[in-house]
Amino acid sequence: MNAIHINWTKPFTNKTNKPYETEDFEILTTVLSALKWRDKNGSIKMVTDSIGLDYYKNIGLSRIWNDIECSLDNIDVNADVYWAAGKIFALKKQTAPIAMIDTDFIVWDSIDFDSLCDLTVIHFEDLYPDVYPPKEHFNVDNYSFDTHFDWTIPACNTAFCVIKNNEFLKYYTEKSIEFMHSTKETSDRLTYMVFAEQRLINMCAKVMGINAQSFSDLYNLFSEENNMFTHTWGMKQQMRDNDRLRYDFCRRCINRIIHEYTFMYDILKNIDCLKCYF
Repeated sequence: MNAIHINWTKPFTNKTNKPYETEDFEILTTVLSALKWRDKNGSIKMVTDSIGLDYYKNIGLSRIWNDIECSLDNIDVNADVYWAAGKIFALKKQTAPIAMIDTDFIVWDSIDFDSLCDLTVIHFEDLYPDVYPPKEHFNVDNYSFDTHFDWTIPACNTAFCVIKNNEFLKYYTEKSIEFMHSTKETSDRLTYMVFAEQRLINMCAKVMGINAQSFSDLYNLFSEENNMFTHTWGMKQQMRDNDRLRYDFCRRCINRIIHEYTFMYDILKNIDCLKCYF
């Protein structure tokens, strides 16, 4: 199964007005995510923009992927509101079957892709109204929601998802981009983005007669028995706030990487933000 990582750097540069960089723990999960996928499941490429491409080349990480595609320079949506829009625009350029993996998500073992349906996501999400409000919440211009959309079905967490139907891939990405283009200016960085990415995907699937599956659920994903998937999203702020937790996590990642992929030793030890771990 071909897979993609995505990194659209514009939300970072807009927010910080600084040269692009990635935190130490994010670099290390990116390495593990890419190399483990190549070991166990197939090819993976990074889809990014010119700034991202230069960054990965400069720190020596470009070789962890089979390829790097530079195609996200001209995304024409509000990067402050739609900070994850790069995922949709990157996915639009792909051909199914395709797996989309966040750089903070690791698949540790092989997946039986033949057993999957046309859409499989890591887990479903409940429709908490502060995160997934009703359609009346959205301020749109010259846009109408498809009357066939079902607003009662759960949203999908897309930190890891597999799409096997090319017509569905086109339909979902087109509908998502249409929504992002039609929304009026807003400072809401949560509800608009998660609708465009995580709620709309299941709505589109149902319109096309696709019953989405999930690999896991929230309870099992974060249980001690889970040795198939790791998602560090909820741990990032904890590591920013706790130096010891951050240090221990990064050391464990580095030890595992250089044990299993010895060629990475010289690469990692020369990355500025990782030198303190060697």
